[in-house]
Amino acid sequence: MSICSAAVPFRFDDVLLLYASHDGQARRIATHISVRLAQQDIAGSPRDLAVRFPRTEELKAAPLIVTVAAVRYGRHLRTAEHLLAEYKKSGSSAPLVFVSVNLTARKPGRNAAETNQYLRRSLLRHGVTPAIATAVAGRLDYPRYNWLDRQIIRLIMKLTGGPTDLSRCTEFTDWDAVDAIAQRVAQMAGQCEPRVAWKFGARENRILNY
Repeated sequence: MSICSAAVPFRFDDVLLLYASHDGQARRIATHISVRLAQQDIAGSPRDLAVRFPRTEELKAAPLIVTVAAVRYGRHLRTAEHLLAEYKKSGSSAPLVFVSVNLTARKPGRNAAETNQYLRRSLLRHGVTPAIATAVAGRLDYPRYNWLDRQIIRLIMKLTGGPTDLSRCTEFTDWDAVDAIAQRVAQMAGQCEPRVAWKFGARENRILNY
């Protein structure tokens, strides 16, 4: 493929690291993964799907895609569901790592696609089979929620055996498990072939140099 002499090659991040967060915990988890990857010289800057959603060309060009997505009232946030749909539609060959953040994962054995209903339903809905599909527990922060959310979430917790004290914030995230996810991502990133894109001055050309 011929490229104009004015084109300048640059590297994509080693990992396209995306997150969909409502109360901030999915963002914290994505940031934690990014820090762990950086410690192994792997580039992956967390990107909020609600602020900048990846184009089809980005999904197809990324060496590895990691998405950390919060569940809100039984479903992953809309931007995360949209990401799964677009990933499937794009035909991207990039391996996908999908990390679901939900309170069901606080229970033993509920961290896999086979045992976590929210994770399983989303993957089945979009016909996507990630290289890694896992769930981690989030944070229950009653003081931060509005009145209606507090009542609804408290009812859910009462039905599922969770905390119901409206004055408390409970951290359920297993950060050792997040570290283990980051390590698996790092191993995968080391096996992925770097992709190269091209810039023409300030404008980016998404044609790849294969």
